[in-house]
Amino acid sequence: MPRVCRRTLLASLALAAIAPLAQAQAPAANVRLLVGYAAGGPVDAMARIFAPALARELGASVIVENKPGASGALAGEMTSTAAADGTTFWFAASPTVTIVPNIQKKLKFDAMRDLTPVAPLLTYANVLVVPQASPLKTVADLLAQAKASPGKVFYGSAGVGASNHLSGELLAHQAGVQLTHVPYKGNAPAMNDVIGGQLQMMFDIVGGAQKFITGGQVRALAVTSAARNPMLPEVPTMREAGLPGYEVVGWMALYGPPKLPAAATERMADATRKVLATADFQQRLAALGYTPWPGPAAELVAQATKERAMWGTVTKGIEID
Repeated sequence: MPRVCRRTLLASLALAAIAPLAQAQAPAANVRLLVGYAAGGPVDAMARIFAPALARELGASVIVENKPGASGALAGEMTSTAAADGTTFWFAASPTVTIVPNIQKKLKFDAMRDLTPVAPLLTYANVLVVPQASPLKTVADLLAQAKASPGKVFYGSAGVGASNHLSGELLAHQAGVQLTHVPYKGNAPAMNDVIGGQLQMMFDIVGGAQKFITGGQVRALAVTSAARNPMLPEVPTMREAGLPGYEVVGWMALYGPPKLPAAATERMADATRKVLATADFQQRLAALGYTPWPGPAAELVAQATKERAMWGTVTKGIEID
């Protein structure tokens, strides 16, 4: 064989040998983050803050796609049938993983069984607020009124199964009182009715409620986390307010399709940890009342398992279509 032909053949064989490796290591052209809620809500807003930071770490385009429906679960269902090629991930909020499966019996997937846990992102707490003009100054005052007038303390939420709905259910369950839940289509209209005095109380995400608290429109009685929140350091926890077993901490996390290869899972998890470690991203989280959660996927699984069991007890008798 002529020398030039042998060289050409050897070069072709070498390229053929490294092509699969290069293809496996090349970043995806586009990564999709599926959000189970409409644009403009807190989960969507956080996804859109996270996406460009993630894109820089991955060296790939990251696109947020809103897939609202089924109390946030439609995005998870779509992820459960997506190709396991590292291009589709669910930007999940904890209620859809830990609360909704307990009350929505017709779900077509189970996040803890059918998806690949990739990485936790952040945690957040709710805060219990009452109208500024309310005579209730403490959680003890609120519970005393609820015991004196069973069912006549009304509280709003973003809807059945939302974390602020279940925060109220847990309060009623642990304190042994009867509260009346009034579901709304989002936190904003519920907060408006708290401000207007149509509702006696509400739980809301600290970052969302803070402006109404500092603006003097509502009064904060307690936060739902085990420790005080940096945005509201003067507000006691529910535990400090007399409910030692009370804790509600929401979170957001990334899940991938089933059987996502370990390399793709770790690539996304590593990029997420790097985003959470940046000072700029940490500052943006703090401004919204969120705390970074740079733990491994195993921590995410353990927390989700614990919370689903807890909410299973609290939500007995609650069911939505």
